[in-house]
Amino acid sequence: MRAISKVAPGWWDYTTLDRELLDDAARLTEQDVLALSRPGFQVKFYDTVQEFYLAEALEYIEAWRQARPGQPAGLCGPIGPTEQLPLVAQLVNALELDLRDCHYWGMDEWVVDGKAVSRDFPLGFARTAFELCFDRIDPRLRMPESQIHFPTEDIPRFRATWDQARCVLMQGGQGEVKHWAFNDPPKRGGAYQDAPPPPAEIRKLATRLVDLHPMTLMQNARTSGGGTVQNVPHQALTVGPAETWRAETVSIWHPGHHDNPFGMRLTSLMIGKRVPDAAVPMSLLADHPDVRFSFLRPGFGTCQVEMH
Repeated sequence: MRAISKVAPGWWDYTTLDRELLDDAARLTEQDVLALSRPGFQVKFYDTVQEFYLAEALEYIEAWRQARPGQPAGLCGPIGPTEQLPLVAQLVNALELDLRDCHYWGMDEWVVDGKAVSRDFPLGFARTAFELCFDRIDPRLRMPESQIHFPTEDIPRFRATWDQARCVLMQGGQGEVKHWAFNDPPKRGGAYQDAPPPPAEIRKLATRLVDLHPMTLMQNARTSGGGTVQNVPHQALTVGPAETWRAETVSIWHPGHHDNPFGMRLTSLMIGKRVPDAAVPMSLLADHPDVRFSFLRPGFGTCQVEMH
């Protein structure tokens, strides 16, 4: 039987892993993490904030440039990090990049009372994507709104949009619970009371309505609302591994304030060494054929004790 979570006893999460694996991750240096690169997993560090977010924005441009008439292409993007989004719009406008054959999929959206929130919702992901990116793109260049897809409670309709274009890239960040999108660890219960589901079971999951792990609620309150957890919905719609494996490349960006120094090391180790575990959702990317981890060097931090 695995350990009980230190933070949410009714859930699986990384605190249920073997202590030896956790300690190994905490000891990793920057050079150790770079050495985890292998075919299918690339690790890169950036020295400055400017380089970091410009490189992240350029991934949008590189993906959209692959679209052709009759051969649409696109990417699936996050709300977090968001600092790259205004840069994306600025680059599209400066390069006069015609996006008419391009698509965009939003990773997720909050759900309140069984419905995806509207663009009036302050924490809304579609709202943020439009305000920071799409509304800033010259209307002559922007793709039709019918080619900008966010999950709604009509899940089959959203899933069908993935057949409309090739997904070149899925780009995102890493949450404190070690998720991408809102692929949080599962709850304990039933056949998975004493051990989490095998990775193969999680890999079957597609876009769906999810209950959010307490860590995720606290993180979103901290990063987006000054700690007002009462304003954070407890459910969301999210793309799943099924959609993730349709993306040719998965690119994860670590500025250092979404997850902590330990978390960044842990998922790097588990992906680099191919140790997938459902309690650490990001680790399932160990089996994806092309994953990139990009770190902001000043945000990489240390796992040494520093009392304040």
